[in-house]
Amino acid sequence: MIIATAGHVDHGKTSLLQALTGVDADRLPEEKRRGMTIDLGYAYWPQPDGRVIGFIDVPGHEKFLANMLSGIGGIHHALLVVACDDGVMPQTREHLLLLTLAGQPPLSVALTKADRVDAVRIAEVQQQVAELTRQLGWSAVPQFVTSSTTQQGVEALRQHLSNLREPEFETGRRFRLAIDRAFTLKGSGLVVTGTALAGEVRVGDTLWLSRLNLPVRVRSLHAQNQSVTRAQAGERIALNIVGDVEKAQIARGDWLLAQPQPQGTQRSIVALRLLHPLKNASQPVHLHHAASHATGRLTLLADNLAELVLNEPLWLAENDQLIIRDSNAQQTLGGGRVVLLNNKKRGKRRPDYLNWLQQLAVAESDEASLQAHLTHHPTELAELAWARQLNDEALHVLVGKVAPVRLGSALMAAEQAAAWQLRLLEALAAFHQQHPEVPGIGRDRLRRVALPHQPPEQVIALIDQLLSQGHLQHQHGWLHLPDFEPRFNPQEEALWQQVGPLFSDQPLWVRDIATASQQDEEIIRSLLLTAARLGHITAIVRDRYYRSDQIQIFADLIRQRAANGGSTSAADFRNQLGTGRKIAVQILEFFDRSGFTRRRGNDHLLRDARLFDTSA
Repeated sequence: MIIATAGHVDHGKTSLLQALTGVDADRLPEEKRRGMTIDLGYAYWPQPDGRVIGFIDVPGHEKFLANMLSGIGGIHHALLVVACDDGVMPQTREHLLLLTLAGQPPLSVALTKADRVDAVRIAEVQQQVAELTRQLGWSAVPQFVTSSTTQQGVEALRQHLSNLREPEFETGRRFRLAIDRAFTLKGSGLVVTGTALAGEVRVGDTLWLSRLNLPVRVRSLHAQNQSVTRAQAGERIALNIVGDVEKAQIARGDWLLAQPQPQGTQRSIVALRLLHPLKNASQPVHLHHAASHATGRLTLLADNLAELVLNEPLWLAENDQLIIRDSNAQQTLGGGRVVLLNNKKRGKRRPDYLNWLQQLAVAESDEASLQAHLTHHPTELAELAWARQLNDEALHVLVGKVAPVRLGSALMAAEQAAAWQLRLLEALAAFHQQHPEVPGIGRDRLRRVALPHQPPEQVIALIDQLLSQGHLQHQHGWLHLPDFEPRFNPQEEALWQQVGPLFSDQPLWVRDIATASQQDEEIIRSLLLTAARLGHITAIVRDRYYRSDQIQIFADLIRQRAANGGSTSAADFRNQLGTGRKIAVQILEFFDRSGFTRRRGNDHLLRDARLFDTSA
């Protein structure tokens, strides 16, 4: 259980915590000298049943609001402190507003300095606080009249806080801790502290330090000020870490993560909750996220949706809460809930895209979020796991519930997968009709013909599914429809017995074969088209054919050069094969058209090694 204080400066938050726990949370010499909390302070209160309640004492002065904001992420309960002599003050209201924007945790109220006023004043302040908390969305908030000097009401408040129900630990989430302090201890080394937002960690685990993208090992742990071997979300944790990192390299706002995430987010979509109208549709802002503070630009896209473009990355996840302040960091504009981590640069105002963002904004559960994502595009498993902070087991359960089509490392809605597969089959049928002289088409070329703007890995996975389901067939790497079965008729079979032996290791033109066999050119052209579809010969240009085993030799040569890290040029091909330059160019251009290679300047690089492969 973690409880954060809130309230105006000099209303007695730190004194009250000392009365409750016996711990003075002001740890800095300047705090002692000035009698005012400047940075976050911590106090721990052991319970008879073995639990430890942790308190985060936040600054009340407006100059240190950024420090206050870094202390309210991941808390379970808030303790609002209001002095009876002052009553509700500016930071009282602002701290409550910030708590509502940070997720509106359950609230209790301590009215302090009761020994300085009479009963009438106490009643007035009680009424002020009740009205304010009700206006901001809390109902029936318990209030305790206290005095740290006389101990009035302290025991009643202590009993109330001790009886608060701890939230259930949510399994299935990755460990994620926002660092707010780093220091070194003699004999131990580097220690970082923070509040774990999700997951659990154990001694010996390897974690990743964001921004630096470095692995560190957990040597020892303290949770709620006690030495432990395991700690979890909802606890104040100190981790003694070992790795290639020094204290000076760590800053407040860095993260310890269960799995590496080299890149943070710089362009995201948030669902807004504004306290004040924006002065401009696009304006610079300050952002507070857990213990992080960054700057960026907020651009309104719709009534409740905006794009955030950050000047430096933040390690965000979906549903994370942000506090948004103006460019001078003087006024809190409102809050934002992250609904999309990586927004596209163009087309974000299109009606269909905005409608999709609205779907994401109302999809708060993992299942609803995945279903909304799949209506727009396929989703990579790794991106889904990070966005929702799911461990492997929870990811497996989620995918089982939604039951999308699995395409390698990606997920796709069944309806979209069926539509893409239909386009692949239609494109192949059209190819057969347009190119009856070839036995089929390569995987990558079919992808580029049917779905040129879609992720290659996902399209190739769909093609492989069609193959496994029997909707496609292949021979030597060539894809064809099941009913694409060329064969010689009896007359063609007899003619092929006469024509076939004419082919050696050199290409032949249709007209040359017609002359040699004393046949009409159209008859020979039709015969050779069928022979090519049967795989006996291959046309490198229209009406010019090689024996297919000769093409196999050429293809193996290119594969061999690629295996040695090289490419192939017309000059290389001509010299090695002893052909003329014109034929060498025709062969290489044929391989480019087939999708076996791709051209880069004068070089031809291997693209689809499965083509022209007798073992395929």
